[in-house]
Amino acid sequence: MKKIIILAVALVASAISTTGFAQGTKMVGGAEMYPSKDIVDNAVNSKDHTTLVAAVKAAGLVETLKSDGPFTVFAPTNDAFNKLPEGTVGTLVKPENKAMLTKILTYHVVSGKFSAGDVVNAIKAGKGTAVFTTVSGGKLSAMMNGKNVVLKDENGGTATVTIADVNQKNGVIHVIDSVVLPK
Repeated sequence: MKKIIILAVALVASAISTTGFAQGTKMVGGAEMYPSKDIVDNAVNSKDHTTLVAAVKAAGLVETLKSDGPFTVFAPTNDAFNKLPEGTVGTLVKPENKAMLTKILTYHVVSGKFSAGDVVNAIKAGKGTAVFTTVSGGKLSAMMNGKNVVLKDENGGTATVTIADVNQKNGVIHVIDSVVLPK
């Protein structure tokens, strides 16, 4: 009987930590992302998004991403930023490069809330490719690679969605493995 109870508790704990089912949360960067919080308030808790959060602060976009939205954010991880040439992030966060940093960051944001299902449906409707206009005014293409959604930027660079549908009170975050860049 004791083994059955322990197994049941372990299964429930596993379901909560992997699906967030009990509280409607998902785990990102070792932290629960709460649908009742905004994009910024959740992102600051993800150990995988410290570079993104620092860049958002340097660009002065905190208040924008705390506003009502809704927004769809394709959020690059620290590892994604580390793929950029050495010194790129340090250069971008300098005050004199704020306009360029803002353009890059807002290229990762689409107005409206697009779940993974919405993106996949748009890809199907577009016969294999969906094109989204970003907040920066650029175009970001989405396509499927097997079961994965892949984004293609205006320069031909790609990023894969690694965690989808991280719901926020002002939109949704999809975690990506590379930084996408506008022209």
